Amino acid sequence: MIFHSDLGCQYTSHQLGSPAADFEIRLSVGRTGQCWDNALAELFFSTIKRELLGTSAWPCRAAARTAINLHRLHSSLGYLSPAEYETALAA
Repeated sequence: MIFHSDLGCQYTSHQLGSPAADFEIRLSVGRTGQCWDNALAELFFSTIKRELLGTSAWPCRAAARTAINLHRLHSSLGYLSPAEYETALAA
Protein backbone atom coordinates (compact mmCIF):
# COMPACT_ATOMS: atom_id res chain seq x y z
CA MET A 1 0.00 0.00 0.00
CA ILE A 2 1.19 3.52 -0.76
CA PHE A 3 0.30 6.58 1.31
CA HIS A 4 0.82 9.69 -0.83
CA SER A 5 0.75 13.19 0.64
CA ASP A 6 2.27 16.62 0.43
CA LEU A 7 5.45 17.59 2.29
CA GLY A 8 3.65 18.68 5.47
CA CYS A 9 5.61 17.94 8.65
CA GLN A 10 2.81 15.70 9.94
CA TYR A 11 3.33 13.42 6.91
CA THR A 12 7.12 13.36 6.93
CA SER A 13 7.55 12.85 10.68
CA HIS A 14 8.97 9.79 12.41
CA GLN A 15 5.60 9.46 14.21
CA LEU A 16 3.99 8.50 10.90
CA GLY A 17 6.98 6.84 9.24
CA SER A 18 7.64 4.24 11.92
CA PRO A 19 4.08 2.83 12.16
CA ALA A 20 3.79 2.95 8.37
CA ALA A 21 6.89 0.78 8.05
CA ASP A 22 5.48 -1.63 10.65
CA PHE A 23 2.38 -2.11 8.49
CA GLU A 24 4.38 -2.25 5.23
CA ILE A 25 2.91 1.05 4.01
CA ARG A 26 5.16 2.93 1.62
CA LEU A 27 5.19 6.70 2.11
CA SER A 28 5.22 8.89 -0.97
CA VAL A 29 5.45 12.69 -1.12
CA GLY A 30 5.26 15.17 -3.96
CA ARG A 31 8.01 17.65 -4.81
CA THR A 32 7.87 21.17 -3.39
CA GLY A 33 5.73 23.47 -5.53
CA GLN A 34 4.72 20.75 -7.98
CA CYS A 35 0.95 20.32 -7.72
CA TRP A 36 1.00 17.90 -10.66
CA ASP A 37 2.85 15.32 -8.53
CA ASN A 38 -0.41 14.62 -6.73
CA ALA A 39 -2.65 14.68 -9.79
CA LEU A 40 -2.14 11.04 -10.80
CA ALA A 41 -2.62 9.74 -7.25
CA GLU A 42 -5.75 11.88 -6.79
CA LEU A 43 -7.20 10.69 -10.09
CA PHE A 44 -6.52 7.05 -9.25
CA PHE A 45 -8.10 7.23 -5.80
CA SER A 46 -11.12 9.21 -6.98
CA THR A 47 -11.74 6.53 -9.60
CA ILE A 48 -11.44 3.73 -7.04
CA LYS A 49 -13.78 5.54 -4.64
CA ARG A 50 -16.34 6.19 -7.38
CA GLU A 51 -16.27 2.69 -8.85
CA LEU A 52 -15.65 0.38 -5.90
CA LEU A 53 -16.31 1.95 -2.52
CA GLY A 54 -19.80 1.43 -1.24
CA THR A 55 -20.33 -1.64 -3.40
CA SER A 56 -19.25 -4.01 -0.64
CA ALA A 57 -16.97 -4.36 2.35
CA TRP A 58 -13.39 -5.42 1.70
CA PRO A 59 -12.27 -7.81 4.44
CA CYS A 60 -8.65 -7.73 3.35
CA ARG A 61 -6.26 -6.18 0.85
CA ALA A 62 -6.37 -9.28 -1.38
CA ALA A 63 -10.16 -9.00 -1.76
CA ALA A 64 -9.89 -5.35 -2.79
CA ARG A 65 -7.08 -6.15 -5.25
CA THR A 66 -9.16 -8.96 -6.77
CA ALA A 67 -12.13 -6.63 -7.21
CA ILE A 68 -9.95 -4.04 -8.93
CA ASN A 69 -8.36 -6.59 -11.27
CA LEU A 70 -11.61 -8.36 -12.13
CA HIS A 71 -13.94 -5.42 -12.58
CA ARG A 72 -12.17 -2.11 -13.12
CA LEU A 73 -11.88 -1.09 -16.77
CA HIS A 74 -8.60 0.44 -17.95
CA SER A 75 -8.39 2.81 -20.91
CA SER A 76 -4.83 1.63 -21.63
CA LEU A 77 -6.18 -1.92 -22.04
CA GLY A 78 -8.88 -0.95 -24.51
CA TYR A 79 -11.44 -0.52 -21.69
CA LEU A 80 -11.08 -4.11 -20.56
CA SER A 81 -10.44 -5.23 -17.01
CA PRO A 82 -6.97 -6.69 -16.38
CA ALA A 83 -8.52 -10.17 -16.11
CA GLU A 84 -10.37 -9.76 -19.45
CA TYR A 85 -7.23 -8.42 -21.11
CA GLU A 86 -5.11 -11.36 -19.98
CA THR A 87 -7.79 -13.81 -21.10
CA ALA A 88 -7.88 -12.17 -24.54
CA LEU A 89 -4.07 -12.38 -24.80
CA ALA A 90 -4.08 -16.06 -23.93
CA ALA A 91 -6.68 -16.86 -26.61
